[in-house]
Amino acid sequence: MSTPTLQAPSPAGTVRRTGRGLRVLPGDARRPGATVTGDGVVFTVYSSTARRMHLVLFDAGTGAELATLPFPDEYRTGHAFTMTVAGADPDTVHYGFRAEPDGAGPVGPVLLDPYAKALAGGEEWGRRPDYRCRIVDDAFDWQGVTRPRIAPQDLVVYELHVRGFTRGRACGVRFPGTYDGVREKIPYLRDLGVNCVELMPVFEFDETDNPFTDPASGAPLRNYWGYNPVAWFAPKAAYAADPWGAGPVRELKTLVRELHRAGIQVVLDVVLNHTAEGDHRGPVLSLRGLDDGAYYLHGPDGSYRNLTRTGNTVNANHPLTRALILDCLRYWATQYRVDGFRFDMAPILARGQDGSPLERPPLLEAIAADPVLAGCHLIAEPFDADGLDLLGTFPRHGRWMEWNARFQYAVRRFLAGHTTDAAEPALRLRGSPDVYAGHGTGASVNFVASHDGFPLADWTAYEQRHNEANGEGGGDGPHDNASWNAGHEGPTDDPGVLRLRARQVRNALLLVAVSHGVPMLAAGDESGRSQHGNNNAYCQDNETSWLDWAAGDAALLAFTRAVLAFRRAHPVLRRRDHPPAEAPDGGLPPYSLHGERPWQPGADGLLAVLMHRPGQAAEPGDTVFVAANNRPWERRVEPPPPPGGTEWRLFADTGAPPGHDIHPTEGTGHVPVPGPLTLADHSVTVLVAHPMGRNER
Repeated sequence: MSTPTLQAPSPAGTVRRTGRGLRVLPGDARRPGATVTGDGVVFTVYSSTARRMHLVLFDAGTGAELATLPFPDEYRTGHAFTMTVAGADPDTVHYGFRAEPDGAGPVGPVLLDPYAKALAGGEEWGRRPDYRCRIVDDAFDWQGVTRPRIAPQDLVVYELHVRGFTRGRACGVRFPGTYDGVREKIPYLRDLGVNCVELMPVFEFDETDNPFTDPASGAPLRNYWGYNPVAWFAPKAAYAADPWGAGPVRELKTLVRELHRAGIQVVLDVVLNHTAEGDHRGPVLSLRGLDDGAYYLHGPDGSYRNLTRTGNTVNANHPLTRALILDCLRYWATQYRVDGFRFDMAPILARGQDGSPLERPPLLEAIAADPVLAGCHLIAEPFDADGLDLLGTFPRHGRWMEWNARFQYAVRRFLAGHTTDAAEPALRLRGSPDVYAGHGTGASVNFVASHDGFPLADWTAYEQRHNEANGEGGGDGPHDNASWNAGHEGPTDDPGVLRLRARQVRNALLLVAVSHGVPMLAAGDESGRSQHGNNNAYCQDNETSWLDWAAGDAALLAFTRAVLAFRRAHPVLRRRDHPPAEAPDGGLPPYSLHGERPWQPGADGLLAVLMHRPGQAAEPGDTVFVAANNRPWERRVEPPPPPGGTEWRLFADTGAPPGHDIHPTEGTGHVPVPGPLTLADHSVTVLVAHPMGRNER
C-alpha cells in the first residue's frame, strides 16, 4: 500500500487536503511539539539544517505507518517547520519527523520530537524499544492540592529510584517498581520524616542500551539508573503500572499530587548534559537528525566532544538548545508541578560552544532568573566527567544549591579515622561557610551517601570496590570511597565487627541530621541496605539495587526517624545563615568548638561543637551539643555549661547498643547529664539544653 502524501501546492493560507481524511492548515511557529487545538493538532519542529521536513503518522495500535505529510514551504517561518493537521485523532495516531537535508526526499530515520510529551514503544521494561511520539492532553485534576512551601534549610531530601524502591522483597505494594508503587509508600516516607523526594531520572530512557553482560550468566545488563535520556519532556513509560496511552503521564502526576498532599516536595534528577544518541556510532534518534551542530559540542575535526564520558555533550549554551532546556524545565514545573531539579553533571551547562567554561553562562543565569522557575529548588552536581569541579564556585545567581561532596568526604574520612583533625568536619557541620559564604546554609546539600558509590552499610563493610558483576573487569566506579571495613572485608559473623559497623552507620546519619544545610539520605540507608560492595550499581536491575523490605534493620530505622524528628524540633540546627563563632552580646556564641574540656578545641580525633540560639520574643532558646570520637578508645569529655536555667539532657549516644541509643529529652525517661561524658570508641553523642524545673508529664 502506498503512503499518502500531500497534493500539489496550493496558495498560502488555504487548506490542503490529503488522503485518510486529513487536512493541512497553517500552524504556529511559537508552539514547538504537538499541540491539540480546536482546528486539529499543531505540529512544529525546529531545524536550521533541513531543506524540508516531513511529518510521519503512525497507527497507535499497530505502529504501522499511516501517512507522510511534508510541511508546506509557505507555512514555514525561518527554521520553524509548522502546520496544523485537521482530522488527526490524538488517541489513535502517533507521530515522528523525517528531515530532508539535501532534497533527496524523506529517506532518513524517523526522528523523535524533542518536545514530545510522551513516547510509545517503550512500555515493557527490558524489551528493546521502538519509539514513536504520543500526542498528550495535559489536563489533570489536581483536586485543589497545592505545592508545599518549604525553605531550603527546612528540607530533608530522600533520593530514590522509582523502580528499585518497591521492586524488592516484601515491598507490600500492588504494583512493584512503578510510580504507583512509590505512591503507596507515601505513609512510610511521611513517618520516616522526609519532606522532599528526589527521583532519579524519570525522563524516557532505554534501559536496554548497555553493551556489557553479566560475567556469570552472560545475560545483558541494563542501564538501570536511567542516566541516558531519550526524550526530556516524556515520563518513563515502563515505570507506570499502566504504561499504555496516557497512563504514564497521569500516574506520575498522581504521584506528585499525592506527595504534595502529604506535605512532601518532589525534585527531579535531570540529565541535560548528554543524550542516548552517543557519539558517531550511536543511534540517530532526535537531536542529531534535526540540528546536530546546535545541540551537541564538536571538536575542530567535527568529532563529538565527550566531556560526559557517554559519547556526546549537549551544547547547552547554544540559543536553540538553551531554549529547549528552559522550555523543558518550565514544562515539568507547570504541568507536573514539581518543586525543583537536581542537575546531573551541571558544569556541562556552564560550558561554551567550544567546550570551555564560561564566566557567566547564559543558561544558568536564565534558569535562575526565570519567573516560572522562581519557586523551584535548583540543585547542581557541581562537577562533570571531564574534571571540571565548580563546587563552591558554581555560578549561583542567588539561587543555586550544590551537592556538597566536601561534606561527604570530610565526614566519611573523620568517622573512618583517616584523619584525626576535626577542623574540616566542624566547618561542614556549620554549613560550610568557607565554601558558601554569603549564600546561606541552604546552598549546601549535605550527604554521606547517594546513588553514586557505596551505600552507608557498605561504607562500613568494604574498603575496596567489588564491581565484577558489572562486566567491566571490576575497574569501574569511584576508586576513593573514604571507607573503613571495621577490620574485615565484606560479610562476617564477628559480633565486634558488626557492632562497630552498626555504630558507624548511626554516626553518619546523626551527623547529617545535626548539620546546617540541607540533609539528604539515599533510599535504604535508613534500614541498612547493602550493594554487597558494588559502588557503581548503575547496571544492576536486581537484588543488588532493589530495597529488600524484608531484611531492613528495624532498630536503625527507628533511630533514623528519631534523629530526623530531633532536627525538626530544633531550629538551632536549621538556621538560614551560617552561625557566627562570636557572641555579639557577650553570651554564648551561636557556634563554638570545644575539646575534652570546654573552649579548648584541637584534641586529636574529637569533634565537639556547641550550637546555640538565644531566646527570641515568644520563642525559647535552643542549644545542642555534639561530640564525636573517632579514636578506637573511649574518652571523657566535659561539655561546656548549658545556658542559665537549663540542664544538659542526653538525646543520642551511638556508643549504646541499637535500640538503646535514643532517649527522650522531655517527659519521663529523660537522662540528665550533670557531669563529664564518657564517649565510647567511634561514637557520637548529642545533648540538648532543657529548662530546669519544667513540669514533666
